[in-house]
Amino acid sequence: MSLHEKITADMKTAMKGKQVETLSVLRMLLASLKNKAIDLRRELEDAEVTSVIRSDIKKIEDALESFVAGEREDLADKARNELKVLKSYLPPEMSDEDLELAIKKVIDELEEGDALDIGKAMGKAMQVLKGQADGARVKAMLARMILKK
Repeated sequence: MSLHEKITADMKTAMKGKQVETLSVLRMLLASLKNKAIDLRRELEDAEVTSVIRSDIKKIEDALESFVAGEREDLADKARNELKVLKSYLPPEMSDEDLELAIKKVIDELEEGDALDIGKAMGKAMQVLKGQADGARVKAMLARMILKK
């Protein structure tokens, strides 16, 4: 069962169970997936579905910051619930130890001058770690490791 099919099945389950909040989030996600499929003019693969989910998560996290800054706890709680539902469809992220090993390998593979350039190292690391770790975690770990050198 593909990730898209699982999301659709979960939406049907949420409909039957009258889970209004979950249903709303899944409908929003399916709309995003449909828009992406229309843009690409083909069915989405699981990696592309994951990419759309990450994009939606990023949008909600940005909105959550605004809600917290504006002291709108009702909207912040709703956004947190939406994030919880969306994150359940993402594969688990790699542990800090595995992430550190992967970044160390990337830094070792870079040329001497590029290893101290966070931008170049970040680009290479994200190519290697695509979908396995959040960009903010990668950047923080990379900065910490480069500053140690």
